[in-house]
Amino acid sequence: MNILIGTVLLVGLALWLWRQLPDGDARERARTEVKRLAVFILPRITVALIGAALFAELLPAERVRELFGSGSGVTGLALAVLLGPLTPGGPFVCFAVAAAGLQVGASSAAVLAYVTAWSLFSATKVLAYEMPLMGQSFVLKRLILSLPIPFFVAMGAALLR
Repeated sequence: MNILIGTVLLVGLALWLWRQLPDGDARERARTEVKRLAVFILPRITVALIGAALFAELLPAERVRELFGSGSGVTGLALAVLLGPLTPGGPFVCFAVAAAGLQVGASSAAVLAYVTAWSLFSATKVLAYEMPLMGQSFVLKRLILSLPIPFFVAMGAALLR
């Protein structure tokens, strides 16, 4: 039910914003952009969801629970933080892996640590974009200062059980 309420609210907000556009040309450009984004994103979401379901079936559930389950402790969180940045691809891959992990018994703390680490430290983002644009010194400082964040997020998840 929450998804339905959120969807209705977002659609209402989008329609209100669309009506705030100054003229018909701006509305037509917006409509064209929405179509372009939908064509780009919807197939990827579909494939990611199917992939997550298939991936969850292929994961050895017992091993996932052992490595990332509620009893895995700091070791499981550290492994999740290490694997996050190594996950290739964008959010469609990361979130599909995270959803599959949750389905087969990974703790929410480990999955949150994984997703947060991917968000902060994705090797593809750091190497392809951040390092060339921001420089090695800046990136190193950011990485060092950000390192505890996935662990804080996981601790928060453990407290909110």
